[in-house]
Amino acid sequence: MHGTFKPAAPVGLVHLALAVGGFAIGTTEFATMSLLPDFARSLRIDAPTAGHVISAYALGVVVGAPLLAVLAARLPRRTLLIGLMLLFAIGNALSGLAPSYGWMLAFRFLAGLPHGAYFGIASLVAASLVPVEKRTQAVARVLLGLTVATIVGVPLANLMGQVLGWRWCFAVVAALALLTAGLVWLYAPREGAPSDASPLKELSALGRAQVWLTLAVGAIGFGGLFAVYTYLADTMVAVTHVSPRLVPLALMAFGIGMTAGNLVVPRFADRALLPSAAAILVWSIVALALWPLAAQQFGTALVAMVAIGFGGSLATVLQTRLMDVAGDAQGLAAALNHSAFNVANALGPWLGGLAIAAGYGWTSTGWVGAGLAAGGLAMLGVSVAVGRRRKLLNRTRNEPG
Repeated sequence: MHGTFKPAAPVGLVHLALAVGGFAIGTTEFATMSLLPDFARSLRIDAPTAGHVISAYALGVVVGAPLLAVLAARLPRRTLLIGLMLLFAIGNALSGLAPSYGWMLAFRFLAGLPHGAYFGIASLVAASLVPVEKRTQAVARVLLGLTVATIVGVPLANLMGQVLGWRWCFAVVAALALLTAGLVWLYAPREGAPSDASPLKELSALGRAQVWLTLAVGAIGFGGLFAVYTYLADTMVAVTHVSPRLVPLALMAFGIGMTAGNLVVPRFADRALLPSAAAILVWSIVALALWPLAAQQFGTALVAMVAIGFGGSLATVLQTRLMDVAGDAQGLAAALNHSAFNVANALGPWLGGLAIAAGYGWTSTGWVGAGLAAGGLAMLGVSVAVGRRRKLLNRTRNEPG
């Protein structure tokens, strides 16, 4: 399954083309949060109502990832990637033209549909071009586009929104999506879909316990990161007592941590995948638990955000894990990984918000996050135990007499 594609260009160029798509997706996903006050004012809605626009995109990701992966099972991956980027371009271009709140909701949902399927299929293509022992590093190169977006794309989009208006940010993302489609057309492997590919075969992933357990690790364990990130700006102002102008530095620190994790962790994950996943979750438990203390000072808060962002490398490791446990249903399982992380993006902020509303303070999100990371570690333990039990049963059945 791996190393079977013949790229139309050097592997590095293929990975770069796929990463540009990740950069476009990362920019629109995170920058929309920072532009929320601007389009809320323009569309004449309040901030809580504008927040539903973020939720509409996330819902599009959750729905679109499995739906598109299954329906497009018979398409060549190169063709599918181009189609997904064209759909993403249309969704973002329309978002920039949205005349009302209702249309904005619809267009953000449309823009979210290709998100998970793109990352899932792009990860499979990237991994197929390298030896099996370097799969995680290949996946990391695709996701590197998303992490770099948190450092470069989001601040630039925010600045552009202030200078030219928020609608231009979506126009730039649409242009990046079109650029990605062109690069994929030029450089991606031109092989057709497997002759036995079918929607029914992709759906077989849903019958595999290890697929569900791996998705649960991401949906729960990754929620801790979002619990802190979502309320970061408020925490920095209310607890750290810094000017709102310094908040982007904390957001950049988070992005730097994610990028560093994506560069470092995959090298270890390709040698020991599950121990690496466990180590990342333990790291996240500690980093998130220290957040209430670190948030008291600006310097320590920045260090803590780098450490918390480093835990974001879990996404890359779980993407490779899904390749191992999905059998023939690679496309659906890979795409579902991003549905799981959007579940985490809903779960973490919701639980963090409950803790804040209950009077535990802004920094209580750190304890909530640590608990979620611990829950992800527990699910990983269950996955390992189930795998060992199955191996033992298979060995017993194959023994003579």
